[in-house]
Amino acid sequence: MSDYDEFALLSENAEEFGLPWSGTPAVERRSVEVAPGQRVSALVWGDRPAELVLLHGGSQNAHTWDTLALAIDRPLVAVDLPGHGHSDWRDDKDYGPVTNAAAVAAAIRELAPEARALVGMSLGGLTSCALAARHPERVSRLALIDVTPGVDADKARAIINFVRGPEYFESFEAILARTVEHNPTRSEASLRRGVIHNAKPLPDGRWTWRYDRRWASPESESSARPAEVQFGGLWDDVSRIAAPLLLVRGSLSPVVDDADVAEVLRRQPGARVEVVEGAGHSVQGDRPLELARILDEFAGSD
Repeated sequence: MSDYDEFALLSENAEEFGLPWSGTPAVERRSVEVAPGQRVSALVWGDRPAELVLLHGGSQNAHTWDTLALAIDRPLVAVDLPGHGHSDWRDDKDYGPVTNAAAVAAAIRELAPEARALVGMSLGGLTSCALAARHPERVSRLALIDVTPGVDADKARAIINFVRGPEYFESFEAILARTVEHNPTRSEASLRRGVIHNAKPLPDGRWTWRYDRRWASPESESSARPAEVQFGGLWDDVSRIAAPLLLVRGSLSPVVDDADVAEVLRRQPGARVEVVEGAGHSVQGDRPLELARILDEFAGSD
């Protein structure tokens, strides 16, 4: 596990989901300075200008989109949100949607200025709402994956319990076992790949998560802290979104309920709503091919 090659497992993604494989596709890691001393990292897929920008959820990273990126025939950028993956940590530990939005807007300006759609899952979706309201020139279409500002601590209880778990693990198998326990809709093989990308070994042999866990502590001032899962203020941002809007729900997920859908449609009557059967909260992990089809259609063509 010490020799980490982040693209070495892509063939496994393809094999698990029956996708054609003719060798590692064009994908590279890029880094953008979004503020003095603050860099955001991203995976840039394809040789042509990016058509999609993908934002993962809290405690995830850009590799959560790997299978979808292999399945969809479009160049894209999958961003590591601040404090996640290979992006820099913030001294103030604030990884809330509005703070994230400023950093992501700067990354899009450099990496995907002509993107056809912004796609955000969970915290990435809330970040996308804030970004679309404050930087409308960066968002031509917006897809929210299993999240609305109506999410609260009760709806996100399973996620919160997982994130609040141990910080350190005695072995890779121990951190994998906890991940498998909390993700019953996923294969162990896919979760193993996810942990390889989302965790790192320590010099003493233990393992810990790659993302900044300080935001989850009681001392954190982050508006995304698990103890304060309340984003109702972003409903006004939903009303301000000028781009076409798509909401995708996982049929097995409690995070978005019918009342949330009704509120989205009240504020955005032209919004489209899709339900992906058999998917939990992490739709891109549970049903990546179905989500790729939906997003490909939503992004459209010239």
